[in-house]
Amino acid sequence: MRAQSSATAAPTIAVTTSEAERPGFGTLQAALGVVAFSLTFPATAWGLEGFGPWSLVAVRSVLAAVIAGGCLLALRVPLPARRHWAGLAVVGAGVVLGFPLLTTLALQTSTTAHAAVVVGLLPLTTALFSALRVGTRPSRTFWVAALAGAAAVLAFTVQQSGGSLTTADLYLFAALLVCAAGYTEGGRLARIMPGWQVIGWALVLCLPLTVPVAALALAHEPVVLTVHSVTGLLWVAAGSQFAGLVVWYRGMAAIGIPKASQLQLAQPLLTLVWSVLLLGEHLTVAAPLTAAAVLFCIAVTQRSRG
Repeated sequence: MRAQSSATAAPTIAVTTSEAERPGFGTLQAALGVVAFSLTFPATAWGLEGFGPWSLVAVRSVLAAVIAGGCLLALRVPLPARRHWAGLAVVGAGVVLGFPLLTTLALQTSTTAHAAVVVGLLPLTTALFSALRVGTRPSRTFWVAALAGAAAVLAFTVQQSGGSLTTADLYLFAALLVCAAGYTEGGRLARIMPGWQVIGWALVLCLPLTVPVAALALAHEPVVLTVHSVTGLLWVAAGSQFAGLVVWYRGMAAIGIPKASQLQLAQPLLTLVWSVLLLGEHLTVAAPLTAAAVLFCIAVTQRSRG
């Protein structure tokens, strides 16, 4: 594969007008991404039953990069133009490395339900990054609804943690920042090249780091292969790290970063359901109240014009 010149890159990788003008289809793709992401924490908890945190993060990234690289090679996709590599590096640092590592470290001591609600602040964080990086200017109604949803999520989090934040919460808040940066940059790049190529090249770009880290971690952390641990690893690699991000970035390119990010307000609610069904965790009475507030905020943000 060789780099394209800037004169020939645009016709090959540009998002087509028909895709960009189909907001309904874009919303569906972003929603599918949210469903895939909602299974990430339960799958990570399963993976931690048989892998150490560093092994799990590094191996999932390597496996996802193998899948992405195979697709790029099979379709003979040329290298992105040099001007896009800095953005891809931000995607890799935030989505491929930072968020998975920080949330996995948090899940060693936090329940998936608690972590899911903290990460519910991601839509607002992403909208803020989008306003700073891309120059988007959502309406006042949009911001009021987004802040209300974030407040509901934060109140739920503090109530669940007994009124104070833990070390796991600090990991999760750091994860919000790096992931929002990766989402914003990925959403911007997805307007220039297909979404699957954005995450695909970001994964491949991280291989020189993830391969040696995976080898080192596997040599020092114990590994126990069980149905849960293998299933969890495969899902976070193929589902969360690649397939979910493919449809997510395509959705963001079609409907815009702020509106797509607000769909993620539903992600913690879905994860709460999976935590009960897959992990047997118990929810408090506050969960359905938060769910109702968050769903209302989603409706408002999706109807507002930005």
